[in-house]
Amino acid sequence: MAKGNKEPADDEDYIDIDDTGPGDLKGADGGYAWEEEYKRSWDVIQEDASGSIQSIVLGINDQLRHKRRVRDTEAIQRGIIRHVVLIIDQSENMNLRDLMPTRIQATLTMANAFIGEYFDQNPISQLSIIATKDGLAEKLTDLSGNPMDHLGALKDKANKDLAGEPSLQNALELAMHTLKRAPTHGSREVVCVIGSLTTCDPGDIAQTLEALKTAQVRVSMVHLAAEVHVFKRICKETGGVFYVAQNEDNMKDLLFENVPPPPIVSAKATSDMIQMGFPIKANNAEVPTPCVCHHELGFVGYICPRCKSKVCTLPTDCDVCGLPLVSAPHLARSYHHLFPEENFKEVVSGDMAVDSTCFGCGAVWAEPLVAAAAAAPDTSEPGGGGGGGGPGKYRCPRCKHDYCLECDIFIHETLHNCPGCV
Repeated sequence: MAKGNKEPADDEDYIDIDDTGPGDLKGADGGYAWEEEYKRSWDVIQEDASGSIQSIVLGINDQLRHKRRVRDTEAIQRGIIRHVVLIIDQSENMNLRDLMPTRIQATLTMANAFIGEYFDQNPISQLSIIATKDGLAEKLTDLSGNPMDHLGALKDKANKDLAGEPSLQNALELAMHTLKRAPTHGSREVVCVIGSLTTCDPGDIAQTLEALKTAQVRVSMVHLAAEVHVFKRICKETGGVFYVAQNEDNMKDLLFENVPPPPIVSAKATSDMIQMGFPIKANNAEVPTPCVCHHELGFVGYICPRCKSKVCTLPTDCDVCGLPLVSAPHLARSYHHLFPEENFKEVVSGDMAVDSTCFGCGAVWAEPLVAAAAAAPDTSEPGGGGGGGGPGKYRCPRCKHDYCLECDIFIHETLHNCPGCV
């Protein structure tokens, strides 16, 4: 029987919904209890004096970018020579469109960016790519320090013939077989991007987990759907991390967490002498000579100091004598992870000793924009920026010079040295 005041007509269907539920379902603010856990993000947007929200949005975006950049700067022991295997899911679940345009397209885009950033921050490290589908695992590239080989393999193979279910066990077994040749002085890591909630394995994956722990292989994973117990357990017990991506931007942030080298456990840390060669560039040859890496004729290359063979690019391993070949800038750039630049502190409004321009780029502070952005609500956590005064001004704790947000990000992600300190 309907409980409303309106009586149903004879010639039409009438449905009345009883929305007078018990009072204990109401929350403190008058809404339903299950609605209180959701944050109404549009409520934090407020108009400025001119009626525009552009400056408020810019201030919130700056706070999020600064929060994303703030990292652990503690000087701890890390391995600068890394051997990483990137596992990509090619199952039919990667055709879903919850990530635009599809999961596989978003994964390939982020993988390309990850490879470029990985070799930029770890120039003397190596990478291999494995794809898994139809219960099998296929090695797309072997361990190599040339990013072009990996980018070409992703472009040619990784976006074709998505089918079946992935096999995490086969992929991890193939990754361990690949990392067996890695020297003991380098770290052994596996980074997985998985979209399937299931895995089709031929045996007991617990045995594979024990083999990973014995081989000291660290497994980390970014899942595109939800948390899976067996996946998270493998990451936890091998010393890795497990993440679930919420959207494309969050997926990129989580994948880039694997760019810096992980800390080395003190019990497993060893110190070894490593032979490296610093080749001389040969660009004045009168006749073309073949390289030992591609067997192609060319005028430009690098001469191995041990066997005098010519290679095309650096860093790499000599195909004749096996000597690791690097350049001095590559080696120097690998050390910034051991001594990271301190996080800059945001300048508060009460500090009167503020530079009139950015010490990095010389730009004059946009005071009206800063004042408007300062009115934006604080969306960051403590210590992550977004404090009480002018977002966009950040101060080096050592030299006391002020920088804009763009220079702050450039210093910590690319330069790795404060211009005012050096």
